[in-house]
Amino acid sequence: MEFSGRTVVVTGAAGNLGRAVAAAFAARGASLALLDRTDELLRRAYSGEDARRMLRVVDLLDAAATDRVFAEASARFGRIDVLANIAGGFHMGEAVHETSAATWDFLIDTNVRTLLHAVRAAVPRMLAAGGGKIVNVGAAAALKGAAQMGAYVAAKCAVIRLTESMALELREKNVNVNCVLPSIIDTPQNRAAMPDADPRRWVAPEALADVIVFLASDAARAIHGAAVPVVGLS
Repeated sequence: MEFSGRTVVVTGAAGNLGRAVAAAFAARGASLALLDRTDELLRRAYSGEDARRMLRVVDLLDAAATDRVFAEASARFGRIDVLANIAGGFHMGEAVHETSAATWDFLIDTNVRTLLHAVRAAVPRMLAAGGGKIVNVGAAAALKGAAQMGAYVAAKCAVIRLTESMALELREKNVNVNCVLPSIIDTPQNRAAMPDADPRRWVAPEALADVIVFLASDAARAIHGAAVPVVGLS
């Protein structure tokens, strides 16, 4: 799977999965527009910019600012071929009837509204260029309800349904839209939160990145609206 001459936008690029996804696309020759919410996070994750890498701070909850960054990436690299929507957030611990407005807003904003603003900026540019690929990140937990996870499940379920809807809207226009459904991702944060668990049963960020790269490749050109479980041994 080769991405030379193609431009990939990665949201949430400074996180554990974002870094793995960026590395996977970079290794295959892609030009990268790497987006995250603070300069500190980006500078900690990446050594800087070069001819094939653009780092930009953007609040994905600001639709106008998001569009400006996508316009800049398109102008710099010539087009946007792939959008990897990695940005998201997690919170649990409240029963549905105890869910605060702050928890609800946080999970809907970080998982759904960021996605909407990103695709609003990306899709018109993909259509103008003749096509593209979008890969969203849902969650295996979104396939059914779970105690103390209602708001998170609802947010990630929305990601799946939006993925399916977009796929039906865009498949005749040469834009593939799919999503991955990871279980627990092996990150330092998850290891710290679950010290008694066996992380070998979880999903390595690099393994999940491989699936995202596949869905963004020509090899997945016939796949539309898939929600692909990536669960390791968990």
